[in-house]
Amino acid sequence: MKINRCRSFLFTVIFLVCLVAPQAGRAAEKHFLWRATSSTSTVYLLGSVHFMKKDAYPLAKVIEEAFDRCETLAVEADINNVGPGTFQMLRQAGFYEPKDSIADHVSRQTYAYVTEEAARLGLPAIVFNRQKPWFLGITMSSLEMMRSGYDPNYGIDKYFLTRASGQKKIVELESIEYQISLLADLPDGEQESFLLYTVKDLRSMVEQVDALMAAWGTGDSDRMASILTRSIENDASLKKVYKKIMTDRNRNMAKKISTYLRSGGRVFVVVGAGHMVGDEGIIELLKKEGYRVDQL
Repeated sequence: MKINRCRSFLFTVIFLVCLVAPQAGRAAEKHFLWRATSSTSTVYLLGSVHFMKKDAYPLAKVIEEAFDRCETLAVEADINNVGPGTFQMLRQAGFYEPKDSIADHVSRQTYAYVTEEAARLGLPAIVFNRQKPWFLGITMSSLEMMRSGYDPNYGIDKYFLTRASGQKKIVELESIEYQISLLADLPDGEQESFLLYTVKDLRSMVEQVDALMAAWGTGDSDRMASILTRSIENDASLKKVYKKIMTDRNRNMAKKISTYLRSGGRVFVVVGAGHMVGDEGIIELLKKEGYRVDQL
């Protein structure tokens, strides 16, 4: 497996939990960018999309100027700085031992459905049978998006990490190792729910990603929050997964961002767009802490 593709797998969850039908938008006068301020610090918060198309660039001037003002870039994980040990961990966490198979960990119905969709994507059984449900769900969604021109090499995180290299301090809100463990530790039932939810939406994924990109492009945080809520409201198992991979992480990342607002200086934060929105998103959590947060 190519290194760039491995890196991209860990950053597609935002697509997997919020790809549903589009809703009406609002005027394109905002960006998915916020400015949080304290008496000593300014933190810019950019909602990231981890797969983009080349024509998404150049980014809006207000985004580029905010980045230029900052001394530090904070990301979920530094995907440009991954060592061999991380990839070894990923192999162990994402793949079964030779005598084990995904067929032994999901229902017959789920396995049959996955087999059909994997064949459509050109993913051989000898490859996907060894992958654990959480990893296979991300693998298949990544393949579907890349077939349609969405590329992790044009992701917002990668773009700003490349720009910051050698120019700004780079810090992590989490780490790739943490994200691997988070997904790999999901019980089999939750992993299957995650996989099945992903696979069922594969054929309409590109249309739905386009709708998500429209919300991002107009800074429509209300629309994205609605998408996130609607996608989990009728699935108890998926709600548990959502809490672990979204809500709990929002709280942890907001706490770390609060330390930047207390320490002085200017920090540019790039976090998956879905983490920013909703009553339990990072933006509202920072407001509840008493910080002024304005959308730009």
